[in-house]
Amino acid sequence: MSAAERWDAIVVGSGIGGLVCAAYLAVAGKRVLVAEQGGVAGGNSHVFRRRRAYEFDVGVHYLGDCGSDGLLPAILNGLGLRGRLRYREMDPDGFDRIVIPGATLDMPADWETYRKRLHEACPGDAAGIDTFLAVVSALGAERRDAIVAAEDVPMADLAQHAPQSVAWGRRTLAELFTHCALSTRARTLLAAQSPNYGMAPDEATVALHATVTDHYVRGAYYPEGGGQTLAAGLLEVIRAHGGALRTYSTVSRITVEGGRAQGVELADGSRAVAPVVVSNADYRRTMLGLVGEERLPRRLAAKTRDARMALPWAAVYVALDVDIEQHANVWWYRGDDIERFYRDLRAAGDGASVPRGEADFLFASFASGKDPVTRRICPPGHSNFQLMTLCPPGFERWGFTAGPADGEKYRRNPAYQAEKARLTEAVLDAAEEALGPFRGHITHLETATPLTHERYTHSTGGTPFGMAHWGSAGARPDTATFVEGLYVAGANTRYGNGITGSAVSGIACAGQILGRRLMHEVHGGATLGDAALLPERRPGWDPLDASRGDDRPLAS
Repeated sequence: MSAAERWDAIVVGSGIGGLVCAAYLAVAGKRVLVAEQGGVAGGNSHVFRRRRAYEFDVGVHYLGDCGSDGLLPAILNGLGLRGRLRYREMDPDGFDRIVIPGATLDMPADWETYRKRLHEACPGDAAGIDTFLAVVSALGAERRDAIVAAEDVPMADLAQHAPQSVAWGRRTLAELFTHCALSTRARTLLAAQSPNYGMAPDEATVALHATVTDHYVRGAYYPEGGGQTLAAGLLEVIRAHGGALRTYSTVSRITVEGGRAQGVELADGSRAVAPVVVSNADYRRTMLGLVGEERLPRRLAAKTRDARMALPWAAVYVALDVDIEQHANVWWYRGDDIERFYRDLRAAGDGASVPRGEADFLFASFASGKDPVTRRICPPGHSNFQLMTLCPPGFERWGFTAGPADGEKYRRNPAYQAEKARLTEAVLDAAEEALGPFRGHITHLETATPLTHERYTHSTGGTPFGMAHWGSAGARPDTATFVEGLYVAGANTRYGNGITGSAVSGIACAGQILGRRLMHEVHGGATLGDAALLPERRPGWDPLDASRGDDRPLAS
């Protein structure tokens, strides 16, 4: 085995949480290595290209809270990226369109307008809707304020500073629905965007729902140039400050000696040494596999082993030779009982015989409508969009009991191919119900299943949302772990999922390592990175090329 290369910090995985953490450690003077098992950085923010004409975003469908006071812009601006990343605002009068039988609601970036539209759709629920929105809007604001606060509020003072968080934060969304005596239709409209976090109302906490809703009510945006620009910008910071990205570098073990992290071992036998290791990988795989279940305290091992993951997505990527001129996301449901929809999904995951001839839910996201100026997305006059639906947990419906991260070879399996084809047709049928006929104009069609997602990200069960239940509903790990020098970042942490939740976990993780309230600093306007060190972007600059690995071997 060759000599181990030495770093100040090693980040395992290159999702947004890991890259943000790495970038803040780098601008603080740490020499940082990012080890990514795939061929391009970005995790769920990465893109792929087809036919030299279309670019598809894997996970960036829209971003919330990207105005002048926004959390994500503050995190990126604090690294010196101000002006290098731009956000195109979606229609504030209706960035999401929710469609259920007999009702359509356009989601606005304004609480009062949202309330009035809910009243119009469900006049008999007006009082309950008012109570519900009062709790959710206040709790969302409390959670956001806590993120940017200069210091933690003492537990004794929490009820005074964050009363809704104390009263409702850890209770489920279904409990709040019942408290507000809401009808099935009102519950469905209010929870219609819950696939943003992949959990049913009886398992999602009010805090999670409030955080996500407040995030988008502060404005919905799309990154100009697509999701890959986020990873590319962060890598510019990391490299400019002495760090490196190594792709095709699968970490097989986080080395721990004497209760302290010492570095990593890779699948090719090479090693890297550092006093700090940050895992942006799936939490269950990190703790049970990379650290080793035998090293974990018994209680931690048990609840991590038994953790239930959020539901996974399947995505159908579509390109057309016509412009369908759709901008708002569409959330379409065949029925008007969202809680029954989730029960059926869970039952199917438990092996129950549930009819699956149709897609009962559809999320449609239109990249070509959100970013018409980036020609990589599609040629002029064409359309580029994604059709997504939630899937039951587990891989049984696909013909497997294990996933590709555990070595399962699935892509050529006839049963898998047949189920994938069936799902694709069901999603297209639902999409034509929601959007009108378009099949005659398809120029590219491609489907990614939960197995596809697990193959690329090694996320347990193929979900992008992390754990739904870790010991108890709503509980999630902090960024520090029981191993000295070992930290975690990303969608499994208490900071939530999605691009912004993962970014917040990254800056919080770096702050713990450095002993600083970094989020408070940068939200207050501080710039910690040196923009003068960042490379010039020449004409034709390609964020996908900028997100590929550095060429040097890991160890020498």
